[in-house]
Amino acid sequence: MRKVCYPLVALALTTSPVLAEELTVLTAGDQNMVDYVNEYLGPLFESQNPGTTVRAVGTGPGDAGSQKILERFDAQAQANVGTWDADVAVVHEKFAGPMVEKGYLDAYRGDIENGKLATGANSKMALGTNVDGYVMPMFSSQTALAYNPALVPTPPRSYEELATWAKENPKQFGYNGIKGGASGVSFVMGWIYAFAGDADKLMNGPFEEAETAKWSDAFASLKDFTTNATLTPGNAGTLDMLSRGEISMGPVWVDMFYSWKADGKLPPEMKLVLPAPGMPGQPMHYVIPEKSGHKDLAEKFVNLATSPEVQAEGIVKRFNWYPGIDAQLVQSKLDAATWDKLFTDISPEDLAKNGKSFPIAPYNTAILEAYERQVGN
Repeated sequence: MRKVCYPLVALALTTSPVLAEELTVLTAGDQNMVDYVNEYLGPLFESQNPGTTVRAVGTGPGDAGSQKILERFDAQAQANVGTWDADVAVVHEKFAGPMVEKGYLDAYRGDIENGKLATGANSKMALGTNVDGYVMPMFSSQTALAYNPALVPTPPRSYEELATWAKENPKQFGYNGIKGGASGVSFVMGWIYAFAGDADKLMNGPFEEAETAKWSDAFASLKDFTTNATLTPGNAGTLDMLSRGEISMGPVWVDMFYSWKADGKLPPEMKLVLPAPGMPGQPMHYVIPEKSGHKDLAEKFVNLATSPEVQAEGIVKRFNWYPGIDAQLVQSKLDAATWDKLFTDISPEDLAKNGKSFPIAPYNTAILEAYERQVGN
């Protein structure tokens, strides 16, 4: 038997990939984030790196999904694990800063060719924390006001104009407060940026308790505004009420808006406007743990994921997200119809001017608490 087995073993060794590796990608976000890696990005990477397997593990939607990744890193750090069980993670902007501060991440961006293509401020600062070098934006999500042009032929282009419009058109503006989804939270943050002073300080810090005393008038006007508005049941609820004509304007996530239009759930004539001085959006970031067991492979994976070709096909065409790298570098990789669909209503210049980040964590919490006290009650 041994004389028969030895040649078979030798044959198996010569035909098996010598450097077979499994790359584990943890991703927060909805199921479509897992599907994106498993169905598109992973197979593409595997085809370019024979013998490699990409495995995506979803940790759940919203901040809770990124919190689970942070807790996973905390546990491995506390246990002094030499090689962690994740090679790449996709996390919300809010969690990149704490991961950097705790020393969990590799400063890899300067080591990959496409690192230089991430030129936005969100690749350097994350809600007041310096993350320069540690993150590559996967995509940028953005909120804006969706409206029905048949009912709103001249949309308000600033929060100030919107406040006047809402009084003249009671219950025609709908938003989901701060509990039904982040589009409503974003709208509230934009209101404070518009009517309560120093938006740059709120976005970049430092936190000063005295700053919160300047918000009373802004929240009083928001409470008055909300009496003329319609409260919707969530991000999808705002879109649903728009589609049925129950409201004519409301804050939405841009990618959800275009996905609903593509699926026929929103009338094709619906449009977007990004009012001055701006509304917050946020990126999802690729990060690489300092104790990844496959750093070189992880860097190759992120480099592919942030290439203009993949950003065009995967991020823009498949999911209607804004690219994480400079949008102008992606334009040449897209057909005119796809580019026009994403950037006709809101131009790259509009995004640069009025696309804001969320406030740093202590201001963010203080604004939400003030809303509950002064508007929600």
